[in-house]
Amino acid sequence: MLAAASESPARVAFGDEQVSANATLHGLAQCTVDLTPEECSRCLATHMVWLGVCCTDMNGARLSGPSCYLRYELMAFAPGTPPTKAPLVEPPPPSAAAPGGSSGTGGSSSSSRKKPRTYVVLAGALGGVALLLVGACIILVTWWCKEEERKQSSSSGRGSRRKRMESLLQQQQQHPRRYSYSQLKRMTGSFAHKLGQGGNGAVYKGRLPDGREVAVKMLKEAKWADGEEFINEVARISRTSHVNVVTLLGFCVEGKSRRGLVYEYMPNGSLERYAGGGGDLSLSWERLLDIAVGIARGLEYLHRGCNAHIVHFDIKPHNILLDATFRPKISDFGLAKLRLQKESTIAVSIAGARGTVGYIAPEVFSRQVGAVTSKSDVYSYGMMVLEMVGARRSGVVVVVDGSGSSGASSSYFPECLYRPGSGVLDRFCASSTCSGPEEEEVLRKMVVVGLWCIRMSPSDRPSMSRVLVLISTGPVQRLSQH
Repeated sequence: MLAAASESPARVAFGDEQVSANATLHGLAQCTVDLTPEECSRCLATHMVWLGVCCTDMNGARLSGPSCYLRYELMAFAPGTPPTKAPLVEPPPPSAAAPGGSSGTGGSSSSSRKKPRTYVVLAGALGGVALLLVGACIILVTWWCKEEERKQSSSSGRGSRRKRMESLLQQQQQHPRRYSYSQLKRMTGSFAHKLGQGGNGAVYKGRLPDGREVAVKMLKEAKWADGEEFINEVARISRTSHVNVVTLLGFCVEGKSRRGLVYEYMPNGSLERYAGGGGDLSLSWERLLDIAVGIARGLEYLHRGCNAHIVHFDIKPHNILLDATFRPKISDFGLAKLRLQKESTIAVSIAGARGTVGYIAPEVFSRQVGAVTSKSDVYSYGMMVLEMVGARRSGVVVVVDGSGSSGASSSYFPECLYRPGSGVLDRFCASSTCSGPEEEEVLRKMVVVGLWCIRMSPSDRPSMSRVLVLISTGPVQRLSQH
């Protein structure tokens, strides 16, 4: 049915499935006509995931989104389905005229004829009432029997309805696919190859049956035991599709504590291995700029491009993965917060502030600074860009002092670097590892963009769309001009 809807010019399809001897599941899938077949299929697949999680105990459900609609019920509702008709009660046959005699007979004969005729009329009326009562009883008994059969069919089919929905997803080859814990265990060789450990859980290398390498993230039991945040994770990631956002291939929900996510495998690991520019894992300035531009594109898509409008809340090098060509992909939406399209602010508890110290925007901790919005991600992005150019590392800041020598500074790095008239920014760029004016200009651009993003007031920070324009275009000038 999903495939038929996505391939239909009208983007709509109906379907029926026999779930028991006396019950049929009727379905409707529909997308807006402006969607491509692939977009329609992906949107309907997302609704199917929600049906498999939230609606397995229901006889019917309707899920409606901005671009697609999914419905199933045991009652027929599709066009062309003949309506159920109640049995009609035949009226009693007309009374037969009494034989013999003429209208012109005497008084005694006329009185004798009136009594039989009265009896016939009375008997006919009573017979009609009896037929109506019998018909009503038949209708009530038939309805009661059907309701009992429907309840039994619904009760017996609840356990298998989730499997039928998942089977439909697999038949349509939609993502994300649900895996059991034993499948994840086989996929990872009993979790033998550990790729890393984060705040939400451990990541292991695995391989799908078709040979593709994947990264399997097993989430911590205490954090995801209730499953609410995990369901949000699956729903949000499955709605995203961008070259700079990691792709979710599957998930696992088993019992009260086992939760897993299956991602595409990133052979070059996370940006954390390269941020800072030191050691054998250093990257060229041009490569660092390409990575910064890619991250900006991914964030701009999450904030404005996708239907979910996602604020990540934990942008840092550890959550930026690099594929075989060092293309960055934003990962780990476990700390993401969904933002409605018409909302400009987000309610976040200070006690439960999300993110990583060193990258969290100040308004997350103090509402006097401003409202928590997508500008909080902009702040984290700016801090990460400054770390990429070696501006801050492990909490120790090294700058160029007035005498021209390197040393530890007690000043806050961004303020010290962009102190008007101090020339610190020029000396910092001149003292870097840049091999020429082109690389020095890349460094200057990344520093200026980073400083622009970490302004204290959220209203003074740019949107990710504006950041993308600045960092992907020509040379930048002084920060005050932007």
